[in-house]
Amino acid sequence: MPLVSLLRHIAELPEPRVVVVEDLDERPVGALWGEVMANIHRAHGCVGAVTNGGVRDIDEVGSLGFRFYASSVLVSHANAHLVEVGVPVRVGGMVVEPGALLHGDSHGVVEVPRAIAGEVAAAAHSVETTEREIIGHVRQGRLDVERFGDFLAAYE
Repeated sequence: MPLVSLLRHIAELPEPRVVVVEDLDERPVGALWGEVMANIHRAHGCVGAVTNGGVRDIDEVGSLGFRFYASSVLVSHANAHLVEVGVPVRVGGMVVEPGALLHGDSHGVVEVPRAIAGEVAAAAHSVETTEREIIGHVRQGRLDVERFGDFLAAYE
């Protein structure tokens, strides 16, 4: 049974787990991912699914705390066939290898190279701090381009 094969493969990966599924249809016509699949995978240590296919049951899945990253929201499920498990897939122009470290938020999904994974939180904090300082500076009133240029020079 292909779903059982997928679940066995997932069990070999560290938690939290994200399932990445490539839809081979040229244009998605039905959603593999909905409330049932989200509950199955959530019970198996997964926190989300990434697909170039469609998803459904958005409200129900959102209330589970499960996340979908997909190309579309579709009205109906599909007569889906899992073809392969544990192989690289192409989703949204990104090739994802099994076991890849992914980060997703409301803007999309990116792969984080494991070699720099330990540095990501500090780098993100640094960017956020810089952005807050710049926004704070420009919110002080009408922008003085010369003063702003001097302010930005400190960041070079």
